[in-house]
Amino acid sequence: MPTNSSPSGVIFAIKRYALHDGPDLRVTVFLKGCPLSCLWCHNPEGIAAPPGMLTVPDKCVGCGECVEACPQGALSPGPDGMLRNQDACTACGVCAEVCPALAHEAVGRKWTVLEVMAEIEKETPFFAGNQGGVTFSGGEPLAQPDFLEALLVACKDLDLHRAVDTSGFASAATISRIARHTDLFLFDLKHMDPIAHRRLTGVDNALILSNLRLLARSGAQVALRLPLIPGMNDDEENIRRTGLLASSLPGIRSIDVLPYHASARGKYAKLGQPYPGESIKQNDPGNVDRAVDILQQCGLEVRIGG
Repeated sequence: MPTNSSPSGVIFAIKRYALHDGPDLRVTVFLKGCPLSCLWCHNPEGIAAPPGMLTVPDKCVGCGECVEACPQGALSPGPDGMLRNQDACTACGVCAEVCPALAHEAVGRKWTVLEVMAEIEKETPFFAGNQGGVTFSGGEPLAQPDFLEALLVACKDLDLHRAVDTSGFASAATISRIARHTDLFLFDLKHMDPIAHRRLTGVDNALILSNLRLLARSGAQVALRLPLIPGMNDDEENIRRTGLLASSLPGIRSIDVLPYHASARGKYAKLGQPYPGESIKQNDPGNVDRAVDILQQCGLEVRIGG
């Protein structure tokens, strides 16, 4: 069990009874901070690394309690509710404490390994008799490698299955280090073309593909996933290139297709940010079937959803 000197890190959510973040019943821990900025990101609150605060305009009653209480003077009334000066805000949480309408919410806070493990241990009785466990997601969990490694080691002490949900964007040294303590990587392949990948996610894919090959050749357990985004990566060429790469890797015999959905739209509204996926259309069932067929032609077992 970790000691009080163990690394601490920033987490923005812990999801219990998760059924789609690895095998069987899971606890999913969401670490804050991500080097990517995917246009379809489902967890925009996890992109920025530091803790933050947000205001839900529809809840604000304009009482002004938060304005008076804010130590940094970061809040001021606006035509559509409270305005927050993000440069001045230190995410101290005082506004959330005094708001009678619960209009202010914290987005992430610092946790110790002991605190996270205490939450995980509450759920361990539900794992009895199945292969459930803990999944570390984000954000990008590899962006907090010391904290992630300490959590993985602590989970091993409890004999819990450990999964890491990742974009694969990290140094090879970090990937190798974390792989020693990981039972399963949930690895997203977003686009095979480096130029398109940078346009859609903000980063090149060379490091990601290199790390995927590294994991596969090392014998690590990898579950590949293809987020299927209409008009962005669902063309036949990209799907076929994805399938051919996957089928060429040792130990990879299957891939999950994850159809796009716009469920994160409300999160962007709460963050006061425009939704970058505004132009993305919903997946046509025929396009999903076409993607499955192409991947199966590459010799892969294909599952829809993850």
